[in-house]
Amino acid sequence: MRDRYRRIARVEKTHGRQGEVVTVPVRGLPSLVREGLTVAVVPPALKGSRWHRVVSCEGDGRSGSLVALSGVSDLTAAESLVGRYLLVRESDLPDDLALHDAARLVGRTVRDVATGEEGVIEEILSGPANDVWVVRGERGELLLPVIEQVVSDVPDEGAIEVRVPAGLDWEVR
Repeated sequence: MRDRYRRIARVEKTHGRQGEVVTVPVRGLPSLVREGLTVAVVPPALKGSRWHRVVSCEGDGRSGSLVALSGVSDLTAAESLVGRYLLVRESDLPDDLALHDAARLVGRTVRDVATGEEGVIEEILSGPANDVWVVRGERGELLLPVIEQVVSDVPDEGAIEVRVPAGLDWEVR
């Protein structure tokens, strides 16, 4: 079976003279760049390797991560990466990515296991402790924290079963 790949970040700009770059997540993903990860730069340059290892990665990922890649050791090499994307093997991504992947979540139906109440995920907010799904249904809007006690699994298809915590209720909008 062939490996599947996923675009996870865009090289936004260079930083300093040692070849470091600033990357930002793409398509609503959380920051997935981490030290030791093998990435492909796409589209590739005409010469040189497209494959690099993340040597270091600093920052919270929201405003950008400061990243050093193997084989990129000066400002000229770093400048050639600006505007390009980092691609990784899907098998190298975290197991819980489905809980944070906006591209796969927005538009999905959620159903409370206790009440049967349904709504649709319309947006994903990134908070300091956890993501929050903005769910809209017949009764209004619900801000649902993405924590293990609320969301235990995201199936590939069908409704996502959740346990709405006591005290949270639909806000009429």
